[in-house]
This record gives sequence, structure tokens and C-alpha cells, in this order.
Amino acid sequence: MLVSKSLTSSLVFFLVCECIVCTSFTFAAMDALDTPDTVVTTDCCSRARARADARRARILDAAATCFRAHGFHGASIARISRLAGMSAGHIYHYFANKEAIIAAIVQRDLERVLMISAEMRVARDIGEAIIGRVAMGVTDNLDADVAALKLEIVAEAARNPLVARVVRAADCCCMASLVETLRSARRASGKSDDDALQTAMSEVIAAMFEGLMVRAIRNPNLDHARVIAMMQHVLRHLIADPQWGRQES
Repeated sequence: MLVSKSLTSSLVFFLVCECIVCTSFTFAAMDALDTPDTVVTTDCCSRARARADARRARILDAAATCFRAHGFHGASIARISRLAGMSAGHIYHYFANKEAIIAAIVQRDLERVLMISAEMRVARDIGEAIIGRVAMGVTDNLDADVAALKLEIVAEAARNPLVARVVRAADCCCMASLVETLRSARRASGKSDDDALQTAMSEVIAAMFEGLMVRAIRNPNLDHARVIAMMQHVLRHLIADPQWGRQES
């Protein structure tokens, strides 16, 4: 699927929704047209889609490596194609430009975050499920490769309006999911769950975790275990403190 240069602020949402709508349509069509010919055709389409998805993943992995090592502008399509083991023309079959590649990388990360948030919201104890994910979040954000890629994308977003729209759209979606997860956790324990409170808490939590990426670069010898323990302590306090949301007298 080609992505034009006129990326809009809703690009990430469109890509995620497109996946959901297409999947729902496919299953509905299979139920309505359950014939041998349809099954064969669907199977062929599924295999073709799987091959295309595998090629896209190869391109995204190669691009991520190049962005980390050379930056957005140093990572040419030619360099990405060599690392991916395919021609530049093949890459352009899937992505119109490097902005479209970044949009797909951001989408892939967003889908992972949304899946984790959804899993936490169906946990028996949502608060403890959040605390249980802290170690993974800290480890991921202190990973030098993860930090290098995400910081490069954010840096490009500061210069490139197209990338900025993609990053901001993904952040809006991610934060909305975090707000809902926090609201569910606090509501389950009888705490205040108003929108302003959850939004402020979400921004603080995002700043804490995203700040780890900068710390990973500045202090690669950071004690992960101590950071995890402290982050768990802070988050437990944020989620459980009954004073949050009350007006100061």
C-alpha cells in the first residue's frame, strides 16, 4: 500500500482502523460466502498478504537500523534497500518515502502499546497489572537501540511537519488509552477518576518513562533494578493515593 506525501494528522489512526475494518470484513465475507472456491481464493489472498507483511517487516527492520546508525537524513532508500536485501524499487512499492516508513514504524509501536493497555484493563487487579508492567517498560526505554530510534524520530518530528503529525497522532491515541487504563484502575479501588486528573497523571507517567530514553544515552550504566523499584513505588502511589483529585483548601 503506497502512502502519499500528503500525510495527515489522522494517518496512524487510519492505518490501525483500516486493519480492523479489513479483518472484520474478511471474516464476514467468509461466513456469507462459504464455498470451496471462496475458501481457495481466501487462502491464496492470505498467503499473499502474509508474504507482503513479511517484506514490509524486513523493510521496517532495516530502516530502523539505518535510522539509528545514520539518522533520518543519512539513511537513504538505497542504504535501506541494501540492508533489507531488496531493490529500492521494491521498497517504493510498499512505501512512497521515508516519512511513510517512519509512519509504519510508529504504527507498529503504537499497536504494541495499545495491546498491552488492553490486556491490563481486563486484568483482575488493574492497578497491580500496571505495576507488573513497569519492569518491561523501564527495560525497553533504557535499551540503547530503542532509545536511539525513538529519539531520532522525535528529533525529525521537530524539523519535519509530516513526521510531527504522525508522532502527535500516535501520542494522542496512546495517551487516550493510558488515561482509560488509569481511570479503570482508580475507579475499581474507589478513587477519583475525573478526566483532568487522569490526563495529568498520564502526562506525568509518560514523562517519567520517555525520560528514561534520554537517561539511557547520558548514563548507560544506570542501575536498572533500582530504577524499576522506584518507578513501581511512584506508580503505586499515583494510582492508590486517595488525595489525588481533591482540591487544595
